[in-house]
Amino acid sequence: MIPSLWGKLGGAGLGLALGGPIGALLGAIAGHFLLDREGALLGPPSRDVIFTTGLVALAAKMAKSDGVVVDQEVRAFEQIVDVPPDEHRKVQRLFDLAKGTTDGFEAYARQIRDLFEDEPLLLEDVLDGLFHIAKADGAVHQAEFSYLREIARIFGFEGIAFDRIAARHVRWADDPYLVLKADRGMSYDALKRHYRKLVAENHPDREIARGLPAEAVRIATERLAAINTAWERIEAERSPG
Repeated sequence: MIPSLWGKLGGAGLGLALGGPIGALLGAIAGHFLLDREGALLGPPSRDVIFTTGLVALAAKMAKSDGVVVDQEVRAFEQIVDVPPDEHRKVQRLFDLAKGTTDGFEAYARQIRDLFEDEPLLLEDVLDGLFHIAKADGAVHQAEFSYLREIARIFGFEGIAFDRIAARHVRWADDPYLVLKADRGMSYDALKRHYRKLVAENHPDREIARGLPAEAVRIATERLAAINTAWERIEAERSPG
């Protein structure tokens, strides 16, 4: 199992090795939680640390307009990120630190984009994670949706690309063809081939084989479930048998 973020925070050098707003946040976290000194990272933070810290920062900025991070949002975060049961207080503190930084969400989004520019699926994972947190109270509100659309724009997901991601999470975009990024004019056989290709590209086992963070694998599992559900709806409507 990939160690959680909490076992990898060892000192301010973690942030200094990275730089930028995420590096500054890592340094602040290490200043509050001097955890697992012997297991501290000596070089640049690994992808799971960057992924998790970036997700926290963007989620905290999204919640800032509410004035407080509600319990549902923290619990939703803990469904995505591997957090030991006794570390809940530290998750809350991490959200508070991220929420209080002077850097705007755009700075975090741009750094995440640059760090993961060769792995667009990880950027999509971040967006899926943010949607998951946004809907923790039962709905993605308009301000949250606008925020997520801007994050997606910075990441390079605009127009239909953003709509396809949103369709996995919000009811008004509940279009199975949109989820599969498919044309309604495609034949049943072509749709089936397209669906199988998507399954292969988005299967969690592939993410594990690529050594991606455990959090990304968990989000990929949720994404694959949405793809399968969309296909089941299309198949029920169009199956020749």
